[in-house]
Amino acid sequence: METMEANAEKMEVQLKKWAVKLDKLAAKAEEAGADAKTDFNKQIAELKEKFSKAEAKLVEFKEAGAGKWDNFKADLESLWDDLASTFRGLKH
Repeated sequence: METMEANAEKMEVQLKKWAVKLDKLAAKAEEAGADAKTDFNKQIAELKEKFSKAEAKLVEFKEAGAGKWDNFKADLESLWDDLASTFRGLKH
């Protein structure tokens, strides 16, 4: 069974990877035509909202400490799965 620290570290690494993808999507939006830019901006807004929620929940989880994993597990995993699904569904 993984420790709270290991879970938090994996999530932080993934957040950093997603942040890079989000930056690349934003750069792509700047280069896109008007219609594509609108689509990119919708995707970016959705991703930023989900990203912020996941990031905030991770901070909350880390501050609560190792004994509180069970209190956060369902919410954090749900946010994570939703964010991961959104990234996988990106239109490039």
